[in-house]
Amino acid sequence: MELRLYDTLSREKRTFAPLDAKNVRMYVCGPTVYDFAHIGNARPVIVFDVLFRLLRHVYGEAHVKYVRNITDVDDKINARALRDYPGLLLNDAIRKVTEATASQFQADVKALGCLDPTHQPRATDFVLPRGDGRADMKSLIQDLLDRNHAYLALGDEGKEILFDVSSMPDYGALSKRKLDEQIPGARIAVDSHKRNAEDFVLWKESGVREPGWKGEFRPNPKSGYDAEFTISRENASRLQLNSQVVAIHGRPGWHIECSAMSAAYLGNVFDIHGGGIDLIFPHHENEIAQSRCAHGTSAMANFWMHNGFVEVEGKKMSKSDGNFVTIHELLQDWPGEVLRLNMLKTHYRSPIDWTIASLEESKRELQTWANALENTEGMLFSIGQREMGKPPVPAEKIVSALADDLNTSQAITELRAIFSQFRSGNSQASIQLMQSLEFLGLARSDRLGLLNPYHVGTGGRLASPAMKRNLDLLQIAAANDDSARQAAIVETLLTNGVRASVHTNGSIEYEVFGDGVNVDELIRARSEARARKDFKESDRIRDLLARMGVTLRDFKDPVTGEIKTEVAR
Repeated sequence: MELRLYDTLSREKRTFAPLDAKNVRMYVCGPTVYDFAHIGNARPVIVFDVLFRLLRHVYGEAHVKYVRNITDVDDKINARALRDYPGLLLNDAIRKVTEATASQFQADVKALGCLDPTHQPRATDFVLPRGDGRADMKSLIQDLLDRNHAYLALGDEGKEILFDVSSMPDYGALSKRKLDEQIPGARIAVDSHKRNAEDFVLWKESGVREPGWKGEFRPNPKSGYDAEFTISRENASRLQLNSQVVAIHGRPGWHIECSAMSAAYLGNVFDIHGGGIDLIFPHHENEIAQSRCAHGTSAMANFWMHNGFVEVEGKKMSKSDGNFVTIHELLQDWPGEVLRLNMLKTHYRSPIDWTIASLEESKRELQTWANALENTEGMLFSIGQREMGKPPVPAEKIVSALADDLNTSQAITELRAIFSQFRSGNSQASIQLMQSLEFLGLARSDRLGLLNPYHVGTGGRLASPAMKRNLDLLQIAAANDDSARQAAIVETLLTNGVRASVHTNGSIEYEVFGDGVNVDELIRARSEARARKDFKESDRIRDLLARMGVTLRDFKDPVTGEIKTEVAR
């Protein structure tokens, strides 16, 4: 099967041929963890998750490596840490911010049905040389100094190491920006300490209230510093150029992070680099410059892929317009599969208009598929595949659509055609539909309750039809704010092996334990086991009940001396 992908660098759709079919490698820029990820951030996560799934299907799960980084050093993180934790030491405050937001990001993308990447490196682990020998930022910067692609300078905020864009003849190829045609000051303020307006920071000195690492660099006599700043003894002394090493307690620039982390896990040249269209310039352009010049290679990645923008109700998303929406907020009102389908209905390179109307449409379609698939041959087959650890096998037309530059909109059209065949009496189509939904991350055969707008199953099993009726009654009671009725139904569900709760948004979450057996019958069975002194069976039933959230406490009646059991649910 031929896989064709659009390459932003060459501006054409090309046949994908991996450098090594047994080691297919992809890197995607991940989140900067200073706040909750918004719906625009979700698009590359979902898009490249589908590509990850497709590559694993074509080349085998063991032969595909996917790296998505976490940026946990950034000026926005510093500002958030100072704002939220003014009483803490800066490093402690930064850790609190990044750990909380990174954890929330992982929970959000998991709810969107995304697989875990092979590696998720954190930038702070790759600043200085590592014990395992993997690439790091400081060493890459030194390589750039040694190869005459970087220089030392004094900026307004202290010492800096800058990349010299004029040292790379084809700088700007990705964004199609010709260096000799750019007007100084048109986009970037021309700083007097820069040789070129587009020169960017590799390393910068940290202030007292900023995180920093001990950076020691060897300036290159040929281009290690700008002569303008070494005329006077004062500037020469400030740069410490009278020694063989320049010490700069500082932090890395944004772009060098991804160059180091991609090289650390994927090598100097790899197959695919992805991200949002907003990263083409300057981030990805500068990644290419750093990586190629540091390694002496003609390419960083063989394919550059970029997804389009996300608008909300026809407008660019912004906090000032009140249409800035996070993944976390959306998940309070919509199942993750609905958000995922809504994203995949549009080709990844086209812009998306994210609307409530489109979400409602996606929810209805998913619900229709889920209702039709419950207790079908397709669901049972897929459960068996999952239990045996086998990956889902999608319909050939689904794979063909995705092989054409990840055409998810066409894949959704093919899903609808398969559903029509199923509704027309083709039982095999239910297998194709269920397997394809699982492959696309739009459903799990053992948790179809996730597609129900009311019932979210979390126990790994579906509730029985009888229990579903009780869940519907619970939904009605919740909608009518009938707390007494809610409590009674929750109790009925619990005694039949289903624990349920009502969320603030009105959705019902349930968990099925055991085989849906009656709790009261289990308690009686345990009492009978104790009476015949079968304590092994008694303990087994007690442990089963404990997993169902039912605690038993045995005590001796002070009057009769009889052993009795107290039940707490």
